[in-house]
Amino acid sequence: MARMYSGKRGKSGSKKPAIKIKHTWIRYTPKEIETLVIKTAKTTRSPSQIGLILRDSYGIPETKAVTDKTITQILKENKLAPELPEDLISLIKKDIELMKHLEQNRKDMTAKRGIQITESKINRLVKYYKRTKVLSPDWKFDKANIKLIVK
Repeated sequence: MARMYSGKRGKSGSKKPAIKIKHTWIRYTPKEIETLVIKTAKTTRSPSQIGLILRDSYGIPETKAVTDKTITQILKENKLAPELPEDLISLIKKDIELMKHLEQNRKDMTAKRGIQITESKINRLVKYYKRTKVLSPDWKFDKANIKLIVK
């Protein structure tokens, strides 16, 4: 299937194995991994950044294989999860940067198209998160107050 906005075909590449294997060389217990996740989350890191830190610094390739919980599930249990999902926050930040760029460069039509594409992605994600009850049904993406949403 083709990509949605580029007019190109999909990208091929390596995929994660379908079978979740608990590696024998991991020396951390599930409780130790949860405490590491909580400790790094208190330094205001996003869940993907926490996963990278665990992989690079501690040699834990995948938390779900060991603890049977994802990083976001661990954060929700300890009330450290962000209010908005991480992918939605990153799209909103991208939209803010594009709007700043377009204010300085009024005639940049490529940036204008980028804003349109980004906002349609945001609206599609918001619709999905409302349907899955991650966001409240009355939550709305407002361009005027977009900078207040993301700190």
